[in-house]
Amino acid sequence: MTRVVVVGDLMTDAVARARFPLARASDTPAIVTMHGGGSGANVSSWLAVEGADVAFIGRRGADITGRNRDMELMGYGVDARLVMDPERPTGTCVVLVTHKGERTMLSDPGANAALSPEDLPRDLFSSGGHLHLSGYTLVNEGSRDAGMTALDLARRAGMSISVDSSSAAPLERTGAEPFLEWTHGAKLLFANADQAKVLTGRDDPAAAAKVLTAWFPQVVIKLAADGALWYTNNRAEPVRVPAEPVDRVVDGTGAGDAFAAGFLPPWLAGKPPSEALSAGCRLASKAISHLGARPRL
Repeated sequence: MTRVVVVGDLMTDAVARARFPLARASDTPAIVTMHGGGSGANVSSWLAVEGADVAFIGRRGADITGRNRDMELMGYGVDARLVMDPERPTGTCVVLVTHKGERTMLSDPGANAALSPEDLPRDLFSSGGHLHLSGYTLVNEGSRDAGMTALDLARRAGMSISVDSSSAAPLERTGAEPFLEWTHGAKLLFANADQAKVLTGRDDPAAAAKVLTAWFPQVVIKLAADGALWYTNNRAEPVRVPAEPVDRVVDGTGAGDAFAAGFLPPWLAGKPPSEALSAGCRLASKAISHLGARPRL
């Protein structure tokens, strides 16, 4: 089994699910719950409960929230390598979920913004392993050096590398060209349709995937209710897989992270792309069927 090393963000998600349409500038009844979050930590958690050998590198505050997040990761079976920040709090994200399941996020990276190259345990970067890098580590200026160092260490060790595109708005603020230059050399890119458009300017996800293969040998585009597609530059057409049906969309937070965690193990085992896509869609459907971005413990 290939060991997956995830470098990325650890957050606490305060999820406010509105019971009715949002009454702007007024009051809307909601169910508010607290959950572990952060794209990198989410991917690690889903990988671990699916039986993968996974280590997570991140940074937390010296607070009760950080301790809880640390213990959660261990509960999932993640080899959590968290550095405690003496000054910054554990990152927090306020997730507003509409009555239809659409989400808007307000993020305070906290300790994540101070992740440094010195925080990366060198013993985790070894031949035969796989690095999965959360794009948030690169788009956040404070942690960018750590992300770049992780990519360099993985390349030198001969590890395979996948990168997630984080989120469309911060990606747009950072700029497509720098992001593509930083991540050039990764074997696999995960993006959703909005992120793929930011990176390429193409509205059509399949066209965007073809453009992105100039930088990445393989590209996966997540298409929400339309499933997902995989493309490599020696194919005429992408491989497509439909989404798994769900009775009700409860919360879309973390669905893309769950998808990546479902996709990676069969992909690393050399299974056909359609099988990896189906595994990703299966976990994504589980993620959107309950509140929070992580698996139920």
